[in-house]
Amino acid sequence: MNTLAEAVSFGQEFMRVDLSDGRRLGVPLAYFARLLYATSEQRSHDEMSGGGAGLHWDGIDEDVSVQGFLLGIGDQTNVPHARGA
Repeated sequence: MNTLAEAVSFGQEFMRVDLSDGRRLGVPLAYFARLLYATSEQRSHDEMSGGGAGLHWDGIDEDVSVQGFLLGIGDQTNVPHARGA
């Protein structure tokens, strides 16, 4: 069974993803530096890719796979951890 993303939302420190199997999972934004340092406006421009197999934010060049999210895999790129860097 493929578990797909149906919706994404953000709290102050967490990203939450509603999944097709009824689960709602959250992960600290610190796992995804681009999302952590993005503005609320930038975070709001998510797109479902692969029919919900992934999440994409074009404006900040971020992709998150649902499979990776379920496995607890964070951002695999080297992103500066300071605003404006």
